[in-house]
Amino acid sequence: MSEHLAVVEWSRGDQDFTGNRYSRAHDWRFDGGAVVRGSSAPTSVPEPLSDPAAVDPEEALVAALSSCHMLFFLAFAAKGGFTVDTYRDDAVGVLGRDERGKTSIISVALRPAVAFSGENQPDAAAIDVLHHRAHEACYIANSIRADVTIEPR
Repeated sequence: MSEHLAVVEWSRGDQDFTGNRYSRAHDWRFDGGAVVRGSSAPTSVPEPLSDPAAVDPEEALVAALSSCHMLFFLAFAAKGGFTVDTYRDDAVGVLGRDERGKTSIISVALRPAVAFSGENQPDAAAIDVLHHRAHEACYIANSIRADVTIEPR
């Protein structure tokens, strides 16, 4: 088992908190030193109280799922003797009402485009197996309720 830490930090400053006129922008700080600007989604809290340039929690969940899937895919491809040159996923998460009537990320479509090089090229069936194995192993996919589909491009 392992622990994964993040510090989420927000400060009111001189903003009108009880009047609901405060910025939702904040910082995510990670143990390696990375700092990511976070905010509520502008679709949830309109600008200027949200920062559209920042990462909202919904985007972060989609990115975490996509990243986890990719890292396992790369590991399984390397073990299979396939050389991956590039991997790009235009992942999309959908916020909606789940079966409990709660607003949640109800589905995520991973749409990875992978380019291989070298003599050992995987066929479509081998790529499907790599994606299936990556999905089954992904910690984030195993942690969420949303339906996840993989739509290789």
